[in-house]
Amino acid sequence: MHHRSYEFWVKTASAVTMVMVSLMIAAKCWAWLASGSASMLGSLTDSLMDITASAMSFLVLGYALRPADDDHRFGHGKAEALAGLGQAAFIAGSGCLLAFHGIERVFNPVVLSHSMLGVWVSIFAIACTLVVVFVQTKVVNHTESIAIKADSVHYKGDIILNAAVLVAILLAQNGVQYADPLFAIGVAGYLLYNSWDIARQSADHLMDKELPDEEKSQIVEIANSHADVFGVHDVRTRQGGKVKFIQMHLELEDTLPLIRAHYVADEVVAMIKSQFDCEMDILIHQDPLSLSQPQVSEPQNS
Repeated sequence: MHHRSYEFWVKTASAVTMVMVSLMIAAKCWAWLASGSASMLGSLTDSLMDITASAMSFLVLGYALRPADDDHRFGHGKAEALAGLGQAAFIAGSGCLLAFHGIERVFNPVVLSHSMLGVWVSIFAIACTLVVVFVQTKVVNHTESIAIKADSVHYKGDIILNAAVLVAILLAQNGVQYADPLFAIGVAGYLLYNSWDIARQSADHLMDKELPDEEKSQIVEIANSHADVFGVHDVRTRQGGKVKFIQMHLELEDTLPLIRAHYVADEVVAMIKSQFDCEMDILIHQDPLSLSQPQVSEPQNS
């Protein structure tokens, strides 16, 4: 994907997220102060963590989008994974604090007031979150950005979270007082689970995890489809931000002229890039066919 297009999409997602979450925070703060709902506080806490993580991601993405330079020859894409780890830490912290608050409310229940305000705020929050998820899904489909993907996974779960708050308030309004703190504890568990999932995905990028098997198989199949290629081995892949890095060895005819071997490698690179809508850095080593085949040892005379 072209650098400018990638930059446009991720910045659009960040801007929409910041605006929508800011609106939700204002509404939830008003509803929590008016009702005293623990689950509403949980939802407010989650939104505060959301906007903090999203703001951090916005700043880090600005750095990750920088092109490669003399000090960072492979680019700055791994900064996106660092943003993901930061998000995981914030979310885990908010989950622990919310769990403690919910447990305290179980032993010291509080009668909710202005519960209908909380209902309408929850409905408003669900609508805002749907807008965020729609935009982020579009951006992830275009860019495969891990930072935006981490946000998207979290906000998809937030739709369920806000629905849970809505149910908790309605149950409390009908005399089920323990529903509010129990739902708050459930939200805390959800936050902790998501923090682990985001941290795992970020760590995979930082530790240079291989691309999915389907993509690797497609890359090998494309390389093997070239008329002058007799095989492919030692394929290595990883992803850093928007760039997918691929290394491989091509098995070529022993008598193939060096200039032709060079052009074959260039043609294979072009064939692979034409099948993937993303930025790729492909390094190919050309091996003589006779040296690529396993050598059979002759039996020794006794």
